[in-house]
Amino acid sequence: MTDHAGRRRARRLAIGTAVVLALAGMNGPWVYRFSTEKYHEYKINRPEYKADNGKWEVVNFPEKYRQNTIHAALLHTGKVLLVAGSGNNTDNFDAKKFDTRVWDPVLGTIKKIPTPADLFCTGHTQLSNGNLLIAGGTKRYEKLKGDVTKAGGLMVVHNENPDKPITLPAGTKFTGKENGKTFVSKDPVVVERATKVFDKATGTFLRNDPGLGRIYVEAQKKGAKYETGTQDNYRVQGLSGADARNTYGIAEKIALDKKDFQGIRDAYEFDPVAEKYIKVDPMNEARWYPTLTTMSDGKILSLSGLDEIGQLVPGKNELYDPKTKKWTYTTHTRQFPTYPAISLMQNGDMFYSGANAGYGPDNVGRDPGIWNVATDKFTKLKGLSDPKLLETAGTVLLPPAQDEKYMVIGGGGVGESKLSSRKTRVIDLLAANPRFTDGPSLEKGTRYPQYSILPDDTVMISGGSEDYRGRGASNILQARMYDAKTGKLRRVADPLVGRNYHSGSILLPDGRIMFFGSDSLYADKADTKPGKFEQRIEIYTPPYLYRDARPSLSGGPQTIARGASGTFKSQHTATIRTARLIRPSASTHVTDVDQRSIALDLKKTKDTLTVTVPKNRNLVESGWHMLFVTDDQGTPSKAQWVKVP
Repeated sequence: MTDHAGRRRARRLAIGTAVVLALAGMNGPWVYRFSTEKYHEYKINRPEYKADNGKWEVVNFPEKYRQNTIHAALLHTGKVLLVAGSGNNTDNFDAKKFDTRVWDPVLGTIKKIPTPADLFCTGHTQLSNGNLLIAGGTKRYEKLKGDVTKAGGLMVVHNENPDKPITLPAGTKFTGKENGKTFVSKDPVVVERATKVFDKATGTFLRNDPGLGRIYVEAQKKGAKYETGTQDNYRVQGLSGADARNTYGIAEKIALDKKDFQGIRDAYEFDPVAEKYIKVDPMNEARWYPTLTTMSDGKILSLSGLDEIGQLVPGKNELYDPKTKKWTYTTHTRQFPTYPAISLMQNGDMFYSGANAGYGPDNVGRDPGIWNVATDKFTKLKGLSDPKLLETAGTVLLPPAQDEKYMVIGGGGVGESKLSSRKTRVIDLLAANPRFTDGPSLEKGTRYPQYSILPDDTVMISGGSEDYRGRGASNILQARMYDAKTGKLRRVADPLVGRNYHSGSILLPDGRIMFFGSDSLYADKADTKPGKFEQRIEIYTPPYLYRDARPSLSGGPQTIARGASGTFKSQHTATIRTARLIRPSASTHVTDVDQRSIALDLKKTKDTLTVTVPKNRNLVESGWHMLFVTDDQGTPSKAQWVKVP
């Protein structure tokens, strides 16, 4: 009886084993993937792995609070401003649905903020009063060839009257003298008076140079028959007398070709305490994709962008005065591609790395150099490898900022090029003859890298894609840590989410890094399925936060002037080695000219730390900064917010 029962058990076991093996054979790939994923999850959560490589976690907002985040900035309240505007979504744009969120990464709270205009593809920078200046945005979305139904283009309006400007309202009609076709303006335009030109030697009047105005015009009706092929002079309907004689339009071809995005002039300050936008005077030029960056005198320089008719702003740069809230043109003109990576040097000049995020001729304004804005002297810098692959490259001022070494990370060819660079390039601007040299290479050609300075003098470099906007499923799920002291790059834990166009990263006051955005053109390797905007936010906890303890920092003043000192309390003064003042990030489109980490002189007693801020105002820009101290293991404290007046 027992023997029979044993044989039956053995037979059932054999049959069960055969079934399992058969199922495993049929589902081998699934079983392999399941076991591999489980092992990977086990591996990356081991304490020793996290202590070497850090850890990634996805923050899932409730669905009603998710948005297509295009811009992010750390506020001095410790919260993060997340700006979508219309979020690269034409339905949102048409419905005037513009979004902004304020997220508290400590409490996890999210607040919707009324957004006054489409701040999609705007420019922004931190101000000395703690507000964030935001300028530019979207007036019209691009229209691809095939989607354009009415012929349109640029009309340059001339005013030959030296005595007065002329204003033409929206809806003004222009009729060609040769082609006889009529086009209608979409917006009002003010055309300044003509300039009288004299011979300086004789005082003889030579001519009037007409005032010029630029306006976008469109055919009254749909169809190819309303296109023009050549330049023509246009009569302005509705004018009479001297105005009719002195005012006319000139246009090149007006066609059904692709129409680029158009910018707006609107400007705002975002108040982090009131958590609202405050309207200030608009810029003189409409800008879409501009860079805003601080100058030596504290004014904000606004550069490049596409204007109200979708043309690259022709080198007409301008300055915002935070005291008067007004804009003025710079003395000289200089043209750059959109979102140029330009930042303030310690001697008051501006450094341009050559990196940018898009539009503009491939042979204008792309050479890296040192620029004196007042005199317009521009000194080109040599030695840059892959000089034709700087579009969508990242630029970071390596820590500490006193060393004035910059790194240019990756990049790609102009426009929708498939080319991308594996290079990092480093330049020492304090050298007698500054010249780029190659740093450590990336494993893959990388467009749209995310990069953040950390308190231990490392730089986190993550993500990006090998192809334009992640085409061909080319997102790079890799992250690396660059050590500014040794010049070495090492692989750390891989991110969970692929990120390319419209992505960025922000250092948080607790020493972690948040990552946002990503706007893939396609969702598959064959480029057949449209991409979906990545709304998830990801947090990376660096290895230094998986050590036994972190140094404490408390008390102390909230304000420390340049050249002055402040004393803080700490229970770990014996092990503390460095102090860093880190300016908060404002990131978008591979551009974050705000972030910099400044080394502070440090003196210690048994339970206090005294830090001294450098005197150079070009090195230490006015405004709020995060003060971190770091121990002998490279572990940072939580930040104390300090304002430099």
